[in-house]
Amino acid sequence: MDKPKVVLGVSGGIAAYKACELLRRFTESGHDVRVVPTASALHFVGAATWSALSGNPVSAQVWDDVHEVPHVRIGQRADLVVVAPATADTLAKAAHGLADDLLTNTLLTARCPVVFAPAMHTEMWEHPATRENVATLRRRGAVVIEPAVGRLTGVDTGKGRLPDPAEIFEVCRRVLARGAAEPDLAGLHVVVSAGGTREPLDPVRFLGNRSSGKQGYALARTAAARGARVTLVAADTGLPDPAGVDVVPVGTAVQMREAVLKAAADADAVVMAAAVADFRPAAYATGKIKKRDGQEPEPLVLVRNPDILAEISADRAREGQVIVGFAAETDDVLSNGRTKLARKGCDLLVVNEVGERKTFGSEENEAVVLGADGSETPVPHGPKEILADTIWDLVAERLG
Repeated sequence: MDKPKVVLGVSGGIAAYKACELLRRFTESGHDVRVVPTASALHFVGAATWSALSGNPVSAQVWDDVHEVPHVRIGQRADLVVVAPATADTLAKAAHGLADDLLTNTLLTARCPVVFAPAMHTEMWEHPATRENVATLRRRGAVVIEPAVGRLTGVDTGKGRLPDPAEIFEVCRRVLARGAAEPDLAGLHVVVSAGGTREPLDPVRFLGNRSSGKQGYALARTAAARGARVTLVAADTGLPDPAGVDVVPVGTAVQMREAVLKAAADADAVVMAAAVADFRPAAYATGKIKKRDGQEPEPLVLVRNPDILAEISADRAREGQVIVGFAAETDDVLSNGRTKLARKGCDLLVVNEVGERKTFGSEENEAVVLGADGSETPVPHGPKEILADTIWDLVAERLG
């Protein structure tokens, strides 16, 4: 079978060196990659490096190998074009249809999915011109990944950092898997909760659960690949931030409630994939609870945590907002799921069977998605991103 053909465009920013890792991930996973740098990008990483890593010739000029008409053929033959890093200048040229080098010509001739991974200083990213250019590209069907927050050039810190190349690759992999499908969540804001909350007993102990957060992160990555603006409220996962996702870290159920309510205020959909503790200790010991010889510990008194799913389902922040819950059950899975769906008042409930060796920490999942309209959508055992795509399919249907 022919290898998927990927064009990796590289703009002239200091983050150009990180594109080497992204290129390596593509080539090692069986993709045929043609690197098309701008002239400025070659000041940061030379053509010899790109050629050696990709196994293909490298040029920034439309005048090289003119008989092959590269300014047309490269884009025509591509299955995916990804620009990483994408500078403010490249985004502006792409949005306005300018074509003064090989990369911008390629962007005009490509009829495949296009992904931009911006990287620039915060002031440039926040400038109205850049924001309008990004909105234009997204409106035309391109996936523009939100930049990360972190250290920039020099001593500056803020939003504008290139996301981790491994996470950019995951977005590109999901975009490639969807083929020519439009980014159907473009223009939407979705909120996803992930991980397991921890309720402190004392400075060193807590009540927790086995949730790894992997399903929630799969939901966030998949939504970003489908064009959504994603807010991920993450509780104690230890996982790397997905590319293009705004991550809000939390610890306890109360903190998660505050973060979800804030993020949901302008959200089109909220997916509560986190394992939120039902109870928390009634009292917090300011010092470590000591084990004393001959004495049994004091009984642990618990109080209820807020029911976030029921609260946001009953009092929706905006008309038409779609709410999705998760139900982890150990027995009578569907029966308990239907009861919970009615009690919580959400639109969809993802029901799965859990246990010590089931679901938690695994890369795979299986579930049945129950709808408030009486529908049942079984998702067979497979990668968690497959379940994530099914959930977003059902959400997109309900959003019209």
